[in-house]
Amino acid sequence: MATCPICTMAPASPGYRPFCSRRCADLDLQRWFTGAYRIPLPEDETPPDVDDR
Repeated sequence: MATCPICTMAPASPGYRPFCSRRCADLDLQRWFTGAYRIPLPEDETPPDVDDR
């Protein structure tokens, strides 16, 4: 059985798969919203400029 990727102790619940509860699902969503899940750019690479219209 798979365990929750947030708390890593409880088994995944069918209603909140792959999480064990609504709390862990909400914590994961918060991490997406705050930018915790991102791929860092190398220091010598800058993001492209946005086209100003």
